[in-house]
Order: sequence, then structure tokens, then C-alpha cells
Amino acid sequence: MRADEPVKELVLATRNPDKGQELAALLGGLGIRIRTLAEFPAVPEVEEDGETCEANAIKKAREVARSTGLLSVADDTGLEVHALGGRPGVFAARYAGEHATYEDNCRKLLSELEGVPKGARHARFLTVAAIAFPGGDIHVTQGSLEGTIAEHPVGDRGFGYDPVFLVPEYGKSLAQLTIEEKNCISHRAKAFAQMRAWLERQC
Repeated sequence: MRADEPVKELVLATRNPDKGQELAALLGGLGIRIRTLAEFPAVPEVEEDGETCEANAIKKAREVARSTGLLSVADDTGLEVHALGGRPGVFAARYAGEHATYEDNCRKLLSELEGVPKGARHARFLTVAAIAFPGGDIHVTQGSLEGTIAEHPVGDRGFGYDPVFLVPEYGKSLAQLTIEEKNCISHRAKAFAQMRAWLERQC
């Protein structure tokens, strides 16, 4: 497939079912067949060894596009906490270890922020999305969300750090928002709104 051809189908470069469901919702209704890596079990795992979210997103998208022969969409998200000097940053998904659960990561983050007052717990989510053609062409978008880190988890929706990330304008954590509310304001929603607009021009 070339960059000047109409987009008919794409594959989401993630094996995370929570993220896959969210991305499918953000890109749905475009008349594009959205596939997942569950349909391509032979595609190897991509090591996320980049120093930035952009590097990881591009690497994942390119390798999956190359392996499947299809247009591939990938993203990577970092969480920058000011009181921690920007940590966990690009290592957010594996902050508590290579095979850490969502709960493990949240627990480590809250432990490191113990004693830090509410007014000093500012944080920012950054998502970079990349779409890759099998031939190597890349298109990149990004979105961010400012907020604060709660003192304890609250809410049972979402995934990742959602239960501890407070959104000031809502007075709630991301895990307390409905999927519709989250998809209006989140870092990932902003990055994929731009990606969606780009895809609409390609259809």
C-alpha cells in the first residue's frame, strides 16, 4: 500500500485489550476496517526501547506495518509528574517493573509522592500516535492532558493511571469519567482526533 492510496483497513499495533477497545472507539465510523494484533499472532513483540514516546510509537507502527503489510497505527503514552522530575515519563507502562500491573504502577507512584502536598502534585499525560505505511511513510500526531495526582485511587473505569489522575475541570479522576467524557478530553483522544481527521482525508 502506498501513501497516496485510499485507506480501506488498518491494524492497531497493540495487544492491550483495554487500549485496543479505546482506540477502536476513537477511530470508529470512518468506513475503515479496523483490525487488531489478535488477528496476527505471528507478529513479534516490539521492544519499546525508545527514549521518547514518539520514538516508541513510530517503531511499533513501522514494525507492525512491515510484518502485516497493512497500514498500522500505534501510540505511546508518558506520564510526567513534576514533583518527581518528570518521572515516570516514557517508562510509565513499566514503572514498577517489566511485568507490572496497573495497580503495581499506581502503588509505586503514590508511594513516591507520599507526603507531597496537593498543590505540588501536578502531572501531564502525553500521547504520541503514529501511523505507518508498509513502505515506510509515517504520520505523527500528539495530545496532552494536564492534571494532578490524587493521594489514593478513585473510580473503577478506564485503565493504567486513570484512578490516580485527577482532571481539575471535572473534579474527578479519569477513572470516574464515562468513556464519552474521557474521549472528549483525554491525551489519547486529542492525539487520535488529529489522526482521525488525517485518515478522513485519505479515505
